[in-house]
Amino acid sequence: MARVSVSQMLHALVDMARQYLDRPESGDKVAGLVSQCHDLVSAHGEASGTALASRILNEYRALDDDQRIDLLCRLNDVFGVDAEALAEAARSYADTPGEDSLRALSKAIEAPRQELFRRLNMAPGGTAAIVGMRDLILSRLKNHPELKNFERDLKHLLSSWFNRGFLQFEKIDWRTPAVILEKLIAYEAVHEIQGWEDLRRRLADDRRCFGFFHPALPDEPLIFVEVALTQGLAGQIHDLIDSEPEGNAATTADTAIFYSISNCQAGLAGISFGNFLIKQVADEIQKELPQITQYATLSPIPGFRRWLDDELVKQTPEFLTEDEIDLLNRSDWRENELIRQPLKSALMRLCATYLVEEKRNGRPLDPVARFHLGNGASVERINWAADLSSKGIDQSAGMMVNYLYDRDRIVSNHEAYVRDGVIATSAAVAKLSKG
Repeated sequence: MARVSVSQMLHALVDMARQYLDRPESGDKVAGLVSQCHDLVSAHGEASGTALASRILNEYRALDDDQRIDLLCRLNDVFGVDAEALAEAARSYADTPGEDSLRALSKAIEAPRQELFRRLNMAPGGTAAIVGMRDLILSRLKNHPELKNFERDLKHLLSSWFNRGFLQFEKIDWRTPAVILEKLIAYEAVHEIQGWEDLRRRLADDRRCFGFFHPALPDEPLIFVEVALTQGLAGQIHDLIDSEPEGNAATTADTAIFYSISNCQAGLAGISFGNFLIKQVADEIQKELPQITQYATLSPIPGFRRWLDDELVKQTPEFLTEDEIDLLNRSDWRENELIRQPLKSALMRLCATYLVEEKRNGRPLDPVARFHLGNGASVERINWAADLSSKGIDQSAGMMVNYLYDRDRIVSNHEAYVRDGVIATSAAVAKLSKG
């Protein structure tokens, strides 16, 4: 599917409208940008407004990160909610509720910076720049907590701009433009791709790869989904990644394993692209390979060790003996099967408990579990010694989990999870979690 871009039209509009703009003031760059932002939200025609938005973003890109944060802090102050106007609008609505007072209240509630960023978004590359601004703010929130409401406003805008209906879905293969393939290598967040040869293996005949894009970011993928075609469930990631392709694997496989799902844009963190993304991939594979009868993941469990360590600190554990804790804390845990094996029964049970029983606000603690269960999967199988990399040991004591996507139950699983917080599990995992 061809991706749509209006970039050339916007650039032409900007070129035509530049004659209507005054030259920017010299001096303090950040103060000058604040002044131009004031000008942007004042009365402007579409052409001159687009040209001014383009100039502001070009000057913003020329700043270093510290200057950018300085600018965003000033915009936060200048374009924040007018507390007095909001209080007056609230009193007016309370005294005389009606359509007019409700509209006035709604207008007072919205910080002017939201309109500022809607207008900045008119410029070529505006959406990408705003995503980058939120990325920067998220990385600096610890030192600039005053930007939290600013970040929430950006999240609100981006959530509407990046809703599921706008996403475009494409299969990725060697015919895909190199600029996208390079970003697949760069953005792979789960299992690092070691250069072009490794990428070639990831795109072999027994693999499939799909990307989700947005029209405003035509060469910037939002999500990559990597799939391996196998016989039966895969239980170890290194065997899956390092295996050599077999000549007829695509035609003999009965299972599609989703082994890597990478969110590519840090500035869109926490913004849902809707449920059923995996279902769309599964439907595409089913059209091509109707003999595939099973769809599942081989997923990390990134929060398990952190949860386990917290439990060990909070209380004298009944679920692990002192000898087992000593084994778990040994530095050679990863390399030594003799150390790992005595821990298997206890850690498998604890991992099942973590995935199925441990919740916050009615949802699983583990972020990967929340994603897949929200997409309609069930917790099918926990795999021991599935990822013995340093990252795998640190995150999940080397374990991984298969989430099963039963195409006949995806919708009902999703509805039960969203409505009642029900976590669909296999009998084996349910038994483990009950101890």
